[in-house]
Amino acid sequence: MSKSLRRVTAALADAGVPITPVEMPGETKTAQQAAEAVGCEVDQIAKSIIFAGETSGTALLYITAGTNQVDTTKAAACAGEPLVRADAALIRAQTGFAIGGVSPVGHITPIQAWFDPRLLDFTEIWAAAGTPRHNFPINPHDLLRISSAQLADFTT
Repeated sequence: MSKSLRRVTAALADAGVPITPVEMPGETKTAQQAAEAVGCEVDQIAKSIIFAGETSGTALLYITAGTNQVDTTKAAACAGEPLVRADAALIRAQTGFAIGGVSPVGHITPIQAWFDPRLLDFTEIWAAAGTPRHNFPINPHDLLRISSAQLADFTT
C-alpha cells in the first residue's frame, strides 16, 4: 500500500469513517473515468481541484462535483486572494499527493478547503484516495465534515 493511500485510509479511520478505498481496474484521473469505473453519475465524483493563492503561495482545495468547473473569480472571493494555477511540485509538497490522485483528506499539511453544495444532492459520492487507481465511497455530509471544508458557491 502506498504512503498516500495509507494516509487517506488513516484520515478516514481517525475521523470515525472507517472506509476501505477500492482499487479500480484502470486509472481514474478524470471524473468521467472514475464514474465509469465505480458505476455512478459523474456528479457523484468529488473532484479535488487545487489552486495556489497568488499572495500566500499556499495550496487551496476546492472539492467539486464531477461536471462542475471552478469559477476562478468566485473561488478567489472565497480565498480572499487572487488564484494562480498550482503546479505539480506545489501540490505534491503541500498535499503529499500527485496530480490525478489528490484526495480531499489525508494531506500532509492542513489545507484550506471549500465544498460544492451540488455534492450534497447525493447520499453517496466517490473521491480519490491518494492514487490514480484508488477511490472511496462516502456520504457527502461526512466528507464535508472531515475535510474541514466550507460550503460555498465557487462553480460555473
